[in-house]
Amino acid sequence: MSGPPVLDPQHGRHLLAEMLRIRRFEERCAELYSAGHIRGFLHLYIGEEAVAAGAMQALAPEDAIVATYREHGHALARGIPATALMAEMFGKQEGCSRGRGGSMHVFDAATRFYGGNAIVGGGLPVAVGLALSDRMRNRPRVTACFFGDGAVAEGEFHESLNLAALWRLPVLFLCENNLYAMGTRIERALAQTDIATKARSYRIPADVVDGMDVLAVEEAVTRAAAAVRGGEGPAFLELQTYRFRAHSMFDAELYRDKAEVEQWKARDPIEGFAARLAREAGLTPEERRQIDDAAIREVQEAIAFAEAGTWEPVEQLTSDVYTPRVPEADHA
Repeated sequence: MSGPPVLDPQHGRHLLAEMLRIRRFEERCAELYSAGHIRGFLHLYIGEEAVAAGAMQALAPEDAIVATYREHGHALARGIPATALMAEMFGKQEGCSRGRGGSMHVFDAATRFYGGNAIVGGGLPVAVGLALSDRMRNRPRVTACFFGDGAVAEGEFHESLNLAALWRLPVLFLCENNLYAMGTRIERALAQTDIATKARSYRIPADVVDGMDVLAVEEAVTRAAAAVRGGEGPAFLELQTYRFRAHSMFDAELYRDKAEVEQWKARDPIEGFAARLAREAGLTPEERRQIDDAAIREVQEAIAFAEAGTWEPVEQLTSDVYTPRVPEADHA
């Protein structure tokens, strides 16, 4: 690479706004969960915003997105309205998945967002299937598959990479390596911690990217997606990032040192990028405040929308789930 990505002032402000939207949405979700408005499990993306915000800039509307249970940031950056996403978190039928997916299973056909998947590594074979469909129909699309370092220890990881390489499928594997699979640090789970090397063993081009730098993410995903879309087969990016919060709201977080967390917080992708915008693109404190205020208002409106939403009628709970068998006599 010739040097750091060039910073366009207007685009830079857009990226900052995207990261702030995700951060403010997630912060309020934590509060709403503690207050009992969001139920079930909740996995926050705070600290990893640069990955979703940067990656989605490089993907086209016709591309498919497959994410994990830590997917709220991906969903917002992809274009799912905050109102529909928050209603989904509340379990209301105005949600993007009609309230049936909740925090871990966000789905939205309009934006080709295929989850949200509660099974570690479960999205990888789904992404391979979507990419195979596109290849069989000669559609110049990319399937972007996000997953964490914990999924690398699963059999689906190896099976999916093998088939994608064997069939030269248009899938872009995006590993969000935040160093911890739930409460297990990467060195305790993987004999080979160089994840990009694992991808190269399947003859898939793989690069390592600073996942705390939104421009670096955007540039790397743009380059890789172009190669995939151009018929060069799958590509792989290891995006090195870090979650500032515990694995989930139920996690006591006894497995990592507080000093390590603080060290990574010093590389906050939002604060670091805002400082760069101030130095190189003239971002003023007032502009920063306005961008932040807009994100806060959007989240407030989303909460009001979710609170005003409605519960799915009990008589509809079996729709799309179970179809009773019709007795043979009824066909006579």
